[in-house]
Amino acid sequence: MCLAIPGKIVEINKDKDHAIVDYGDGTKRKANVTLVDVKIGDYVLVHAGFAIEVLNEKEAKETLDLFREILSAEEDS
Repeated sequence: MCLAIPGKIVEINKDKDHAIVDYGDGTKRKANVTLVDVKIGDYVLVHAGFAIEVLNEKEAKETLDLFREILSAEEDS
């Protein structure tokens, strides 16, 4: 199964090929952003280390909330 996770661009390197993406709850990772046109503050969908789509903020936050619900349900069982 493949999974793409939404996150917020918080930093872009000088070459503009990688960015730091904040997935919430203090989790930040570097992602390749050469496939999309992004700026700091944009939300992106990241799969296998590549930002593959720019999302609107509402859609990204709704998806992140769903992931949190799923993780919470798994922890409770």
